[in-house]
Amino acid sequence: MIRVTVWNEYRHEKESEYVASVYPEGIHQALAEGLASDSFTIRTATLDEPEHGLTEEILNNTDVLIWWGHKAHGEVQDAIVDRIQQRVLQGMGLIVLHSGHYSKIFKRMMGTTCSLLWREAGEKERIWVANPAHPIAQGIGTYFELEHEEMYGEFFDIPEPDELIFLSWFQGGEVFRSGCTFYRGRGRIFYFRPGHETFPTYRNENVLKIISNGIKWAAPDPQLVVPEHHRGPSAPVEPLPDPLNVNK
Repeated sequence: MIRVTVWNEYRHEKESEYVASVYPEGIHQALAEGLASDSFTIRTATLDEPEHGLTEEILNNTDVLIWWGHKAHGEVQDAIVDRIQQRVLQGMGLIVLHSGHYSKIFKRMMGTTCSLLWREAGEKERIWVANPAHPIAQGIGTYFELEHEEMYGEFFDIPEPDELIFLSWFQGGEVFRSGCTFYRGRGRIFYFRPGHETFPTYRNENVLKIISNGIKWAAPDPQLVVPEHHRGPSAPVEPLPDPLNVNK
């Protein structure tokens, strides 16, 4: 069974009555409930818990970490970011949602600003499947629509995705690479765009299906044996000439 930790900074829901009306128990609980039918083992964690709820023990027992953050990226401790990065490099899956594109961990893994265009107008978003053969797109039609969402537009300053799965079109005319995968070390990363806190996006069946598919894709395969990669000084595979005579 895949062990999932859903992390949410959990600030908007506490500070805004409107957001609390959309997600009364927080975005993390809405995701946990929406994904429960897939029989994952799910726990939640939030920013204001000790160590942000991401202790070494919890991360060592997490196969896939889901990340939602927005207004408090700077409050995430660098030591915790280091800890998450090492787990991803070791094989833990990472799913970054919506405004998590500006999170410390996503920018760390991408090595870029991860900046983009945005607009809060509650406009329609049409999400097109650009890679129908990909496991994350399974069960999704040619496209689906969200009646109201925040707009994200290009240019999205990320490295070239290893796989582009979804493209979004917005009512105002912009387009956006809204579903991208990346491989880092032994870990797999999936960035998925929808999920502004003022809209019930995480109750949409297509959105939940995609996140569920993403969990299954990003989770380490227990049957896959990956050899350790040696680092540092290395003996030659083939005999080498005496290095003192190479340049003579």
